[in-house]
Amino acid sequence: MVRHLLAPVVPGFAAALGLPRRLSGTAGVALTFDDGPHPEGTPAILDLLARASAHATFFVIGEQVERRPALLAEIAAAGHAVALHGFRHRWQTRLAAREVADDLARGSAAIEDAIGRRPTLHRPPFGIYSPAGLATARAVGLQPLLWSRWGKDWRKFTTPKRIASRSTRDLSPGDVILLHDADFYSARDSHRRTAAALKLILTELSARELGTVLPI
Repeated sequence: MVRHLLAPVVPGFAAALGLPRRLSGTAGVALTFDDGPHPEGTPAILDLLARASAHATFFVIGEQVERRPALLAEIAAAGHAVALHGFRHRWQTRLAAREVADDLARGSAAIEDAIGRRPTLHRPPFGIYSPAGLATARAVGLQPLLWSRWGKDWRKFTTPKRIASRSTRDLSPGDVILLHDADFYSARDSHRRTAAALKLILTELSARELGTVLPI
């Protein structure tokens, strides 16, 4: 269980569990956004990505998809990847195996209802799998993907500059950047700081000639 808990921040444990944190064979980096879709944060992120001709992967929450399926359809129509974060934003380690299975099934169904296809990528809330959660995700055909860079943009007292700096520090091809386009499960209005940081991140990626890629 210790390896499962530390996998998001300890590369060795992630590798031991077969949980990818980076992408192989690519010259670009992956921008990923968790916790949406959000009525304000997601459109702001989509607009910035469109202006930069950049693409991202959105790890969405099923209960939020059910509230705004049209927004998820907009994400998909713009050419971005849609992945599953869960139906609800709960620690897998606090759920029984059947509860995790139900969460994954309901989340996948919400996505399929909204865009007509099921997700193939999954990232658990907080990046933490329980043993049963990881086994179930793989059994239903969901491929895990964690991250190698994060802006810690959910924090109340952070700044766009700090988020951008954390996200791009020592960045190299294949890195997966974790950000959040919603504030449902984090500090209020954190999505506004993320949007401001994304402008800086996209500028930095352009300066380094690093394109954005999709993991699927």
